[in-house]
Order: sequence, then C-alpha cells, then structure tokens
Amino acid sequence: MKSMVIMFRHAPLGTTSTREGLDFAMLSASFEQEVSIIFTNEAVLHLLAGQTPEQAGSKDYVAAFKALSLYDIDTVLVCAQSMQTLGMQPNDLSITATVATPEVITQTLQAADEVLVF
Repeated sequence: MKSMVIMFRHAPLGTTSTREGLDFAMLSASFEQEVSIIFTNEAVLHLLAGQTPEQAGSKDYVAAFKALSLYDIDTVLVCAQSMQTLGMQPNDLSITATVATPEVITQTLQAADEVLVF
C-alpha cells in the first residue's frame, strides 16, 4: 500500500484548491491508499471553529474535514509554528488533529511515497 501525504498551505478563501485536495484525499483513501493530511502556513485557518464559508460565496467543505476518520484518514497534522504565528491555540481547531513541530512534519513528508501540495 502506498503512503500519501496531502499538504494544505493556502488560506481558506479565494481558491478551490483546498476542496480539490480534500476530495482527492478522500478518493485516494477510498481506494485503500494510506493518506495523511498536513495543514501548514495559512491553511491552518481552515480548521478554525465557527466558520461560515457560505457567507463568502464558497461551498461548505469545512464540515467534510470532520468526516476524515470515516475514510480511515487518521493522521491529521497541524503545524505548531504556523498556529503560533497566526495566534491560534489547539482548542481553536474544529476537528481532532495533532499539533506537530516542523521536525515531525518533515519526518512525515520524508516517509511518504507521494506528497501533493494544495
């Protein structure tokens, strides 16, 4: 089984890349790929509780993050350094995720067979 990391790096609004990456992650996992997800840089803002993307004209894909475990996507890492830069705390996250150091994220990326960045 191939291991794959989907890394999200961009802010929530303005592009559809996060929705595309999320769809790709769930599709890959449904074909028995081992999928891990990493949120870094401004992408950690996707995980803030209480978002209403519909008000900005986007579809509500944020709720789909809560379904990751249904697809056996159990490794969800959030960059601690990015959270600190943006003034976020672990209890600000809307889903269960592991707050990880850049070193842990690097190790996860190096261990993967494939890495896709959205």
